[in-house]
Amino acid sequence: MEKVQINSEIGELEGIILHTPGAEVENMTPENAQRALYSDILNLNVARKEYAQLSGVLSKVAKTYEVIDLLERVLSNSHAKEYLLEKICRHENAMSLYDYLLDIGPRELARMLIEGVPLIKNTLTNFLSRDRFALPPLYNFYFTRDASIAIGEDVLIAKMANAVRDRESIIMESIFSKSSVFATQTINPTTFNQTENVTIEGGDVLVIRDDILLIGNGIRTNTHGIDFILSRLLASDEKKRRYILVQELPYKPESFIHLDMVFTMLDYDKCMVYEPIILQPNRYQTVQITIDNGKVREIKTVDNILVALKNLGIDLKPICCGGTKDRWVQEREQWHSGANFVAIGPGKVIGYGRNINTLDEMQRDGFEIVRAKDIVAEKVDLASYNRFVVTLDGSELPRGGGGARCMTMPFKRKPVKW
Repeated sequence: MEKVQINSEIGELEGIILHTPGAEVENMTPENAQRALYSDILNLNVARKEYAQLSGVLSKVAKTYEVIDLLERVLSNSHAKEYLLEKICRHENAMSLYDYLLDIGPRELARMLIEGVPLIKNTLTNFLSRDRFALPPLYNFYFTRDASIAIGEDVLIAKMANAVRDRESIIMESIFSKSSVFATQTINPTTFNQTENVTIEGGDVLVIRDDILLIGNGIRTNTHGIDFILSRLLASDEKKRRYILVQELPYKPESFIHLDMVFTMLDYDKCMVYEPIILQPNRYQTVQITIDNGKVREIKTVDNILVALKNLGIDLKPICCGGTKDRWVQEREQWHSGANFVAIGPGKVIGYGRNINTLDEMQRDGFEIVRAKDIVAEKVDLASYNRFVVTLDGSELPRGGGGARCMTMPFKRKPVKW
Protein backbone atom coordinates (compact mmCIF):
# COMPACT_ATOMS: atom_id res chain seq x y z
CA MET A 1 0.00 0.00 0.00
CA GLU A 2 1.12 3.54 -0.76
CA LYS A 3 2.10 5.61 2.23
CA VAL A 4 0.92 9.22 2.27
CA GLN A 5 3.66 11.66 3.26
CA ILE A 6 3.56 15.38 2.45
CA ASN A 7 5.69 17.67 4.62
CA SER A 8 6.55 20.34 2.06
CA GLU A 9 5.54 21.85 -1.27
CA ILE A 10 8.93 21.23 -2.88
CA GLY A 11 10.21 17.80 -1.73
CA GLU A 12 11.09 15.43 -4.56
CA LEU A 13 7.81 14.09 -5.88
CA GLU A 14 7.19 10.35 -5.48
CA GLY A 15 3.42 9.87 -5.90
CA ILE A 16 0.61 11.90 -7.42
CA ILE A 17 -3.07 11.60 -8.43
CA LEU A 18 -4.33 13.04 -11.71
CA HIS A 19 -7.57 13.17 -13.66
CA THR A 20 -7.37 13.53 -17.42
CA PRO A 21 -10.26 15.73 -18.64
CA GLY A 22 -12.97 13.61 -20.23
CA ALA A 23 -16.49 13.83 -21.61
CA GLU A 24 -17.62 15.72 -18.49
CA VAL A 25 -15.90 18.79 -20.00
CA GLU A 26 -17.76 18.36 -23.29
CA ASN A 27 -21.02 18.02 -21.38
CA MET A 28 -20.78 21.69 -20.50
CA THR A 29 -22.74 24.22 -22.54
CA PRO A 30 -22.84 28.03 -22.61
CA GLU A 31 -26.10 27.76 -20.66
CA ASN A 32 -24.71 25.72 -17.76
CA ALA A 33 -21.09 26.94 -17.78
CA GLN A 34 -21.60 29.46 -14.99
CA ARG A 35 -23.38 26.88 -12.84
CA ALA A 36 -20.39 24.61 -13.47
CA LEU A 37 -18.11 27.42 -12.16
CA TYR A 38 -16.66 28.19 -15.59
CA SER A 39 -16.65 31.48 -17.47
CA ASP A 40 -16.21 29.72 -20.81
CA ILE A 41 -16.51 26.27 -22.36
CA LEU A 42 -13.46 24.19 -23.29
CA ASN A 43 -12.41 22.33 -26.42
CA LEU A 44 -11.86 18.83 -25.05
CA ASN A 45 -9.64 17.65 -27.89
CA VAL A 46 -7.16 20.47 -27.31
CA ALA A 47 -7.44 20.30 -23.51
CA ARG A 48 -6.57 16.59 -23.51
CA LYS A 49 -3.48 17.17 -25.66
CA GLU A 50 -2.31 19.87 -23.26
CA TYR A 51 -3.03 17.69 -20.24
CA ALA A 52 -1.11 14.81 -21.84
CA GLN A 53 2.01 16.99 -21.60
CA LEU A 54 1.48 17.38 -17.84
CA SER A 55 0.77 13.70 -17.19
CA GLY A 56 3.57 12.66 -19.56
CA VAL A 57 6.17 14.68 -17.66
CA LEU A 58 4.90 13.57 -14.25
CA SER A 59 4.92 9.89 -15.24
CA LYS A 60 8.66 10.20 -15.89
CA VAL A 61 9.46 11.48 -12.40
CA ALA A 62 6.86 9.94 -10.05
CA LYS A 63 4.28 7.20 -9.65
CA THR A 64 1.04 8.49 -11.11
CA TYR A 65 -2.53 7.32 -10.55
CA GLU A 66 -5.65 8.31 -12.48
CA VAL A 67 -8.83 9.01 -10.52
CA ILE A 68 -10.96 6.81 -12.76
CA ASP A 69 -8.66 3.79 -12.24
CA LEU A 70 -8.70 4.25 -8.46
CA LEU A 71 -12.47 4.73 -8.46
CA GLU A 72 -12.88 1.52 -10.47
CA ARG A 73 -10.93 -0.32 -7.76
CA VAL A 74 -13.32 1.02 -5.12
CA LEU A 75 -16.36 -0.02 -7.15
CA SER A 76 -14.94 -3.51 -7.72
CA ASN A 77 -15.53 -4.22 -4.04
CA SER A 78 -19.26 -4.85 -3.56
CA HIS A 79 -19.41 -3.46 -0.03
CA ALA A 80 -17.44 -0.33 -0.96
CA LYS A 81 -19.64 0.09 -4.04
CA GLU A 82 -22.84 -0.07 -1.98
CA TYR A 83 -21.45 2.36 0.59
CA LEU A 84 -20.27 4.88 -2.01
CA LEU A 85 -23.45 4.77 -4.10
CA GLU A 86 -25.68 5.21 -1.09
CA LYS A 87 -23.60 8.16 0.10
CA ILE A 88 -23.72 9.84 -3.31
CA CYS A 89 -27.41 9.17 -3.94
CA ARG A 90 -28.47 10.36 -0.49
CA HIS A 91 -26.33 13.48 -0.73
CA GLU A 92 -27.73 14.38 -4.14
CA ASN A 93 -31.31 13.41 -3.30
CA ALA A 94 -31.28 10.68 -5.94
CA MET A 95 -31.99 7.44 -4.05
CA SER A 96 -34.25 6.38 -6.92
CA LEU A 97 -31.05 5.80 -8.93
CA TYR A 98 -29.43 3.50 -6.37
CA ASP A 99 -30.64 0.10 -7.69
CA TYR A 100 -30.04 1.14 -11.29
CA LEU A 101 -26.46 2.22 -10.58
CA LEU A 102 -25.76 -0.85 -8.44
CA ASP A 103 -26.26 -3.09 -11.50
CA ILE A 104 -23.64 -1.25 -13.59
CA GLY A 105 -20.11 -2.67 -13.85
CA PRO A 106 -17.20 -0.96 -12.06
CA ARG A 107 -15.49 0.68 -15.08
CA GLU A 108 -18.67 1.98 -16.67
CA LEU A 109 -20.02 3.17 -13.32
CA ALA A 110 -16.77 4.99 -12.53
CA ARG A 111 -17.04 6.76 -15.86
CA MET A 112 -20.69 7.72 -15.27
CA LEU A 113 -20.05 9.04 -11.76
CA ILE A 114 -17.51 11.45 -13.29
CA GLU A 115 -19.03 12.21 -16.70
CA GLY A 116 -22.64 12.32 -15.50
CA VAL A 117 -25.56 9.89 -15.18
CA PRO A 118 -28.05 10.53 -18.01
CA LEU A 119 -31.64 11.39 -17.06
CA ILE A 120 -33.97 8.58 -18.14
CA LYS A 121 -37.11 10.06 -19.70
CA ASN A 122 -39.48 7.49 -18.16
CA THR A 123 -41.75 9.91 -16.25
CA LEU A 124 -43.57 13.05 -17.28
CA THR A 125 -41.39 15.08 -14.94
CA ASN A 126 -38.22 13.72 -16.51
CA PHE A 127 -39.65 14.00 -20.01
CA LEU A 128 -40.41 17.70 -19.57
CA SER A 129 -37.18 18.42 -17.70
CA ARG A 130 -34.56 20.49 -19.49
CA ASP A 131 -31.83 18.66 -17.59
CA ARG A 132 -29.86 16.05 -19.48
CA PHE A 133 -28.42 14.40 -16.38
CA ALA A 134 -29.86 12.80 -13.25
CA LEU A 135 -26.42 13.21 -11.63
CA PRO A 136 -24.55 16.11 -13.25
CA PRO A 137 -21.02 15.76 -14.66
CA LEU A 138 -18.04 16.68 -12.50
CA TYR A 139 -16.83 19.46 -14.77
CA ASN A 140 -14.04 20.56 -12.41
CA PHE A 141 -12.55 17.20 -11.46
CA TYR A 142 -9.36 17.67 -13.49
CA PHE A 143 -8.44 20.14 -10.76
CA THR A 144 -7.67 17.23 -8.44
CA ARG A 145 -5.94 19.50 -5.92
CA ASP A 146 -9.17 20.83 -4.44
CA ALA A 147 -11.13 17.81 -3.17
CA SER A 148 -8.48 16.32 -0.86
CA ILE A 149 -5.37 17.62 0.87
CA ALA A 150 -2.45 15.49 2.04
CA ILE A 151 -0.97 16.92 5.25
CA GLY A 152 1.78 14.81 6.75
CA GLU A 153 0.54 11.22 6.79
CA ASP A 154 -3.16 12.12 6.76
CA VAL A 155 -5.59 13.25 4.08
CA LEU A 156 -7.99 16.08 4.81
CA ILE A 157 -11.17 15.74 2.76
CA ALA A 158 -12.32 19.08 1.41
CA LYS A 159 -15.69 20.63 2.17
CA MET A 160 -16.31 22.32 -1.14
CA ALA A 161 -17.69 25.84 -1.33
CA ASN A 162 -20.05 24.87 -4.17
CA ALA A 163 -22.40 21.89 -4.03
CA VAL A 164 -21.74 21.09 -7.70
CA ARG A 165 -18.31 19.80 -6.56
CA ASP A 166 -19.36 17.80 -3.47
CA ARG A 167 -19.21 14.45 -5.28
CA GLU A 168 -15.51 15.05 -5.99
CA SER A 169 -14.81 15.03 -2.24
CA ILE A 170 -16.98 11.95 -1.69
CA ILE A 171 -15.11 10.08 -4.42
CA MET A 172 -11.68 11.13 -3.17
CA GLU A 173 -12.50 10.02 0.37
CA SER A 174 -13.55 6.61 -0.96
CA ILE A 175 -10.32 6.36 -2.94
CA PHE A 176 -8.16 7.00 0.11
CA SER A 177 -10.20 4.87 2.49
CA LYS A 178 -11.60 2.02 0.36
CA SER A 179 -9.40 1.42 -2.71
CA SER A 180 -6.81 -0.63 -0.77
CA VAL A 181 -4.11 1.44 -2.47
CA PHE A 182 -3.30 3.96 0.26
CA ALA A 183 -2.24 3.57 3.87
CA THR A 184 -3.62 6.72 5.44
CA GLN A 185 -6.29 8.20 7.67
CA THR A 186 -8.90 10.54 6.22
CA ILE A 187 -10.25 13.52 8.14
CA ASN A 188 -13.63 14.73 6.89
CA PRO A 189 -15.24 17.89 8.30
CA THR A 190 -18.72 16.52 7.54
CA THR A 191 -18.30 13.76 10.12
CA PHE A 192 -17.84 16.24 12.95
CA ASN A 193 -20.57 18.22 14.69
CA GLN A 194 -21.05 21.94 14.12
CA THR A 195 -19.25 22.08 10.79
CA GLU A 196 -22.17 23.09 8.59
CA ASN A 197 -20.54 26.48 7.90
CA VAL A 198 -17.14 25.01 7.06
CA THR A 199 -15.61 25.34 3.59
CA ILE A 200 -12.09 24.12 2.76
CA GLU A 201 -10.51 23.56 -0.65
CA GLY A 202 -7.06 22.23 -1.45
CA GLY A 203 -5.96 25.15 -3.60
CA ASP A 204 -5.93 27.23 -0.42
CA VAL A 205 -3.74 24.87 1.66
CA LEU A 206 0.04 24.82 1.27
CA VAL A 207 2.25 22.62 3.44
CA ILE A 208 5.37 24.77 3.71
CA ARG A 209 7.23 22.72 6.32
CA ASP A 210 6.14 19.94 8.66
CA ASP A 211 5.34 22.60 11.28
CA ILE A 212 4.01 25.36 8.98
CA LEU A 213 0.71 25.47 7.08
CA LEU A 214 -0.11 28.39 4.81
CA ILE A 215 -3.85 28.76 4.18
CA GLY A 216 -5.83 31.18 2.02
CA ASN A 217 -9.02 32.72 3.39
CA GLY A 218 -11.32 33.74 0.59
CA ILE A 219 -14.33 32.71 -1.43
CA ARG A 220 -13.50 28.97 -1.31
CA THR A 221 -12.00 28.50 2.19
CA ASN A 222 -13.62 30.39 5.03
CA THR A 223 -12.56 31.14 8.60
CA HIS A 224 -14.71 28.24 9.88
CA GLY A 225 -12.74 25.89 7.64
CA ILE A 226 -9.44 27.21 8.93
CA ASP A 227 -10.70 26.91 12.51
CA PHE A 228 -11.55 23.26 11.76
CA ILE A 229 -7.98 22.61 10.59
CA LEU A 230 -6.75 24.42 13.69
CA SER A 231 -8.92 22.21 15.91
CA ARG A 232 -7.52 19.05 14.32
CA LEU A 233 -3.96 20.25 14.92
CA LEU A 234 -4.83 21.03 18.52
CA ALA A 235 -6.25 17.52 18.90
CA SER A 236 -3.11 15.97 17.42
CA ASP A 237 -1.00 13.68 19.56
CA GLU A 238 2.06 15.64 18.42
CA LYS A 239 2.23 18.46 20.94
CA LYS A 240 5.08 20.30 19.23
CA ARG A 241 5.01 23.95 18.22
CA ARG A 242 3.21 24.59 14.94
CA TYR A 243 2.23 27.61 12.92
CA ILE A 244 -0.67 28.45 10.65
CA LEU A 245 -0.22 31.49 8.40
CA VAL A 246 -3.51 32.78 7.01
CA GLN A 247 -3.64 35.04 3.96
CA GLU A 248 -6.85 36.92 3.25
CA LEU A 249 -7.79 36.97 -0.44
CA PRO A 250 -10.04 39.18 -2.59
CA TYR A 251 -13.40 37.70 -3.54
CA LYS A 252 -13.14 39.17 -7.04
CA PRO A 253 -12.03 38.66 -9.75
CA GLU A 254 -12.53 34.91 -9.98
CA SER A 255 -8.82 34.32 -10.68
CA PHE A 256 -8.20 34.84 -6.94
CA ILE A 257 -10.31 31.83 -5.91
CA HIS A 258 -7.39 30.08 -4.17
CA LEU A 259 -4.15 31.07 -2.48
CA ASP A 260 -2.11 29.07 -5.01
CA MET A 261 -3.25 31.53 -7.67
CA VAL A 262 -1.17 34.26 -5.99
CA PHE A 263 1.57 32.31 -4.14
CA THR A 264 3.42 29.04 -4.78
CA MET A 265 6.75 27.61 -3.62
CA LEU A 266 9.51 27.13 -6.20
CA ASP A 267 12.62 26.18 -4.19
CA TYR A 268 14.14 26.26 -0.72
CA ASP A 269 14.72 29.97 -1.12
CA LYS A 270 12.37 31.10 -3.89
CA CYS A 271 8.64 31.54 -4.35
CA MET A 272 6.29 32.86 -7.01
CA VAL A 273 4.06 35.74 -5.94
CA TYR A 274 1.40 37.98 -7.38
CA GLU A 275 2.98 41.17 -6.10
CA PRO A 276 -0.13 43.39 -5.59
CA ILE A 277 -1.66 40.93 -3.10
CA ILE A 278 1.39 39.36 -1.45
CA LEU A 279 3.94 42.20 -1.25
CA GLN A 280 2.28 45.57 -1.76
CA PRO A 281 0.34 47.32 1.04
CA ASN A 282 -3.36 46.41 0.79
CA ARG A 283 -6.36 45.65 2.95
CA TYR A 284 -5.88 41.87 2.92
CA GLN A 285 -4.39 40.77 6.22
CA THR A 286 -1.80 38.10 6.91
CA VAL A 287 -2.39 36.40 10.26
CA GLN A 288 -0.03 34.12 12.19
CA ILE A 289 -1.42 31.54 14.61
CA THR A 290 1.06 29.86 16.96
CA ILE A 291 0.17 26.49 18.46
CA ASP A 292 2.26 25.17 21.33
CA ASN A 293 1.68 21.99 23.32
CA GLY A 294 -1.85 21.61 21.98
CA LYS A 295 -2.97 25.19 22.71
CA VAL A 296 -3.27 28.42 20.74
CA ARG A 297 -0.53 30.60 22.20
CA GLU A 298 -0.84 33.63 19.95
CA ILE A 299 -2.83 35.07 17.07
CA LYS A 300 -1.41 38.20 15.48
CA THR A 301 -1.21 40.07 12.20
CA VAL A 302 2.13 40.15 10.39
CA ASP A 303 3.44 42.30 7.55
CA ASN A 304 3.14 39.61 4.87
CA ILE A 305 3.78 35.92 4.16
CA LEU A 306 7.47 36.40 3.36
CA VAL A 307 8.19 38.34 6.55
CA ALA A 308 6.42 35.70 8.65
CA LEU A 309 8.26 32.81 6.96
CA LYS A 310 11.62 34.55 7.35
CA ASN A 311 10.98 34.86 11.08
CA LEU A 312 10.29 31.12 11.11
CA GLY A 313 13.58 30.29 9.38
CA ILE A 314 12.51 30.19 5.71
CA ASP A 315 14.00 33.14 3.82
CA LEU A 316 12.39 33.37 0.38
CA LYS A 317 13.23 35.57 -2.59
CA PRO A 318 10.00 36.43 -4.43
CA ILE A 319 9.74 36.10 -8.20
CA CYS A 320 6.87 38.22 -9.49
CA CYS A 321 4.12 36.83 -11.70
CA GLY A 322 4.00 39.01 -14.81
CA GLY A 323 7.21 40.82 -13.88
CA THR A 324 7.47 44.06 -11.92
CA LYS A 325 7.08 46.79 -14.53
CA ASP A 326 3.47 46.78 -15.70
CA ARG A 327 0.39 46.16 -13.49
CA TRP A 328 -1.71 45.26 -16.53
CA VAL A 329 0.77 42.54 -17.54
CA GLN A 330 0.75 41.23 -13.98
CA GLU A 331 -3.05 41.07 -14.00
CA ARG A 332 -3.18 39.32 -17.38
CA GLU A 333 -0.68 36.63 -16.45
CA GLN A 334 -2.16 36.07 -13.00
CA TRP A 335 -5.56 35.57 -14.67
CA HIS A 336 -4.04 32.73 -16.69
CA SER A 337 -2.53 31.02 -13.63
CA GLY A 338 0.88 32.67 -13.97
CA ALA A 339 1.57 32.25 -10.25
CA ASN A 340 0.39 28.64 -10.13
CA PHE A 341 3.32 26.20 -10.22
CA VAL A 342 3.74 22.68 -8.91
CA ALA A 343 7.18 21.46 -7.82
CA ILE A 344 8.53 18.04 -8.72
CA GLY A 345 11.58 18.78 -6.61
CA PRO A 346 13.43 21.78 -5.12
CA GLY A 347 13.91 24.31 -7.93
CA LYS A 348 12.12 22.01 -10.40
CA VAL A 349 8.63 23.19 -11.29
CA ILE A 350 5.90 22.98 -13.91
CA GLY A 351 3.75 25.85 -15.24
CA TYR A 352 2.15 27.34 -18.35
CA GLY A 353 4.37 28.51 -21.21
CA ARG A 354 1.97 31.28 -22.22
CA ASN A 355 2.99 33.54 -19.33
CA ILE A 356 6.15 34.84 -20.99
CA ASN A 357 6.87 37.75 -18.64
CA THR A 358 6.70 35.42 -15.65
CA LEU A 359 9.07 33.00 -17.39
CA ASP A 360 11.47 35.84 -18.20
CA GLU A 361 11.61 36.66 -14.47
CA MET A 362 12.29 33.01 -13.64
CA GLN A 363 14.99 32.74 -16.29
CA ARG A 364 16.75 35.77 -14.83
CA ASP A 365 16.73 33.94 -11.50
CA GLY A 366 18.45 30.87 -12.89
CA PHE A 367 15.56 28.68 -14.04
CA GLU A 368 16.15 26.92 -17.34
CA ILE A 369 13.04 26.81 -19.54
CA VAL A 370 12.25 23.31 -20.83
CA ARG A 371 9.22 22.49 -22.98
CA ALA A 372 7.02 19.67 -21.74
CA LYS A 373 6.51 18.34 -25.25
CA ASP A 374 10.28 17.89 -25.63
CA ILE A 375 10.48 15.92 -22.38
CA VAL A 376 7.60 13.66 -23.40
CA ALA A 377 9.23 13.11 -26.80
CA GLU A 378 12.50 12.31 -24.97
CA LYS A 379 14.37 15.08 -26.77
CA VAL A 380 15.72 16.42 -23.47
CA ASP A 381 16.73 14.82 -20.18
CA LEU A 382 15.61 16.62 -17.01
CA ALA A 383 18.51 15.07 -15.11
CA SER A 384 20.87 17.41 -16.99
CA TYR A 385 19.27 20.50 -15.43
CA ASN A 386 19.74 21.68 -11.84
CA ARG A 387 16.95 24.24 -11.75
CA PHE A 388 14.20 24.41 -14.35
CA VAL A 389 10.62 25.25 -15.23
CA VAL A 390 8.78 22.82 -17.47
CA THR A 391 6.36 24.73 -19.71
CA LEU A 392 3.00 23.33 -20.76
CA ASP A 393 1.08 24.45 -23.81
CA GLY A 394 -1.90 26.29 -22.39
CA SER A 395 -4.68 27.60 -24.59
CA GLU A 396 -7.63 25.55 -23.29
CA LEU A 397 -6.68 24.31 -19.82
CA PRO A 398 -6.12 27.81 -18.32
CA ARG A 399 -9.65 28.76 -19.36
CA GLY A 400 -10.89 26.33 -16.72
CA GLY A 401 -9.36 28.61 -14.10
CA GLY A 402 -6.27 26.80 -12.85
CA GLY A 403 -2.68 25.79 -13.46
CA ALA A 404 -0.29 22.93 -12.82
CA ARG A 405 -0.70 22.95 -9.03
CA CYS A 406 -4.50 22.95 -9.36
CA MET A 407 -4.39 19.94 -11.68
CA THR A 408 -2.26 17.72 -9.43
CA MET A 409 -2.81 16.02 -6.06
CA PRO A 410 0.58 14.89 -4.66
CA PHE A 411 0.35 12.29 -1.91
CA LYS A 412 4.04 11.53 -1.36
CA ARG A 413 7.21 13.61 -1.39
CA LYS A 414 10.71 12.94 -0.09
CA PRO A 415 11.72 14.83 3.07
CA VAL A 416 13.30 18.25 2.72
CA LYS A 417 16.27 19.32 4.85
CA TRP A 418 15.78 23.01 5.50
